[in-house]
Amino acid sequence: MDVSSANAVVTGAASGIGEAIAQRLLEAGASVVIGDLDPGRLEATATRLDRDHPGRVAHVAGDASDPAHVAALIAEAGDPVNLYVANAGVFRGFGLEATDDEWASSWDVNVMAHVHAARALVPQWLDGDDGGCFVSTASAAGLLTQLGSPTYATSKHAAVGFAEWLAATYGDRGVQVCCLCPMGVRTDMLQGGETAGDDDARLGMKSVTSAGDTLEPLAVADVLLEAVGAGRFFALPHADVGPMYARKAADTDHWLTGMHRFRASLES
Repeated sequence: MDVSSANAVVTGAASGIGEAIAQRLLEAGASVVIGDLDPGRLEATATRLDRDHPGRVAHVAGDASDPAHVAALIAEAGDPVNLYVANAGVFRGFGLEATDDEWASSWDVNVMAHVHAARALVPQWLDGDDGGCFVSTASAAGLLTQLGSPTYATSKHAAVGFAEWLAATYGDRGVQVCCLCPMGVRTDMLQGGETAGDDDARLGMKSVTSAGDTLEPLAVADVLLEAVGAGRFFALPHADVGPMYARKAADTDHWLTGMHRFRASLES
C-alpha cells in the first residue's frame, strides 16, 4: 500500500507507538484520525500533530473496544478509510491471580477491538475498487509468550491469530493485512511495568527489556510503514524475533526449557 495517499485511523494514539505511527503517516502525506481513551492526552497529541501537518489530523476520544467508537472514528475520517491501525492495547492481569475483569478487559481491547474494526471496514473494502489495509498491533508476546501476564500473552496470541485469519481469508481479495510484533518499546506501558508493585508485572517487563534492545516508538513506526509499503504480513522491529519464533516452532520443548532457564535467571 502507498501510505502517502492513505486516509487512516490509528487507535491508542495519544502516546507511544500509536502516536509515532500517526506522526510517520502524516509525514508520508496521509490524513489521520487518532483515537484514545484519554481525552486530554489525545487532544494534546492532536494539537501537536496538527501544528506540523495542518488540516490533516482529527481526533475522537473513546474506547477502541466499543463498536460505537470504532464507527465514530471511521465517520470522522470520511469515505473511504483505506488504512486502519488497531493499535490500542492494555497490559493488566498477572499470574493466576489475574481477575475475571482483567481477563475480560484484555480480551476486549487486545482482540475484540480488532474484530469490531474489521467487521466495519472489510465489507466496504471488498465492495470497493481500491481495497484497504488493516494493521494489527500485536506483540512479540503473540509469537513467543509474555512471562508474568497470562492475559497479555493469551490475548496477543489471539490478535496474531485473528490477523492471520484475515490475511488468509481476504488477502487475495484486495485486503492487505499487516501484523506488528515488537518486543520492548520505550512507552508508558513498559515504564509502568518496570516500577509496578506486583512481582509478576515486574517479571514480565524485565523479561522484555532483557531479551533485546528497547526501541523508540518512531523506530517501530518506521518498520511498520516499510512492511506495509512492501506488502509483508509481519512487521518485526526486533530482528531476533523472527529467528526465535522459528526455533520455537521447530522444537517447542527445547524452547520451553530455555524459557524456564530465562525465567529463573530473572527471578534470582
